[in-house]
Amino acid sequence: MDVKEKLGAIEAVLFASGDPVEIFRLSEACQVDAGALPSMIRIINERYDDCGSGICIKKLDSSYQMCTREEFSPQIHAVLETKKTTPLSNAAMEALTIIAYNQPVSKGFVENVRGIDSSSVINNLVEKGLVEEAGRLDIPGKPLVYRTTAIFLRSFGLSSVSELPPLPSQAVSEKINEENI
Repeated sequence: MDVKEKLGAIEAVLFASGDPVEIFRLSEACQVDAGALPSMIRIINERYDDCGSGICIKKLDSSYQMCTREEFSPQIHAVLETKKTTPLSNAAMEALTIIAYNQPVSKGFVENVRGIDSSSVINNLVEKGLVEEAGRLDIPGKPLVYRTTAIFLRSFGLSSVSELPPLPSQAVSEKINEENI
């Protein structure tokens, strides 16, 4: 398979999948070295940019996914007649922040940090696809633990949770450390 065919194969696999495809699975299926995959994705995205395409390929943690460009969301919503997504409540944003920065965590952990029952808030985040179950703790009762999803990363424009901005207390500590160096 030549480069042109490999680029086409990558594009076809991502289009057909609809969901994020792990890098190792994509490279294996398209017979592309995993190390060459980022540059090949970049070539495809440059083609999309050059022709003003409404789609792009995004890296989400250790996966790639074909997505629509954000600037075309009004047109997409108009055609699909989807309800406008309601913004997350302050409680949901608070719980999501706790999960994102400390994942994987249990509902009990989130409730301990927030100081209030968070079951319905976390269930809502699961329904929206922003968090998912990530197993169970090996302690009595074996509570479920939660982590963020690829939908979370895509919704907040991140490639991985390592791109989350530092928490305010971390930012202050880092600034103090920089000034003392």
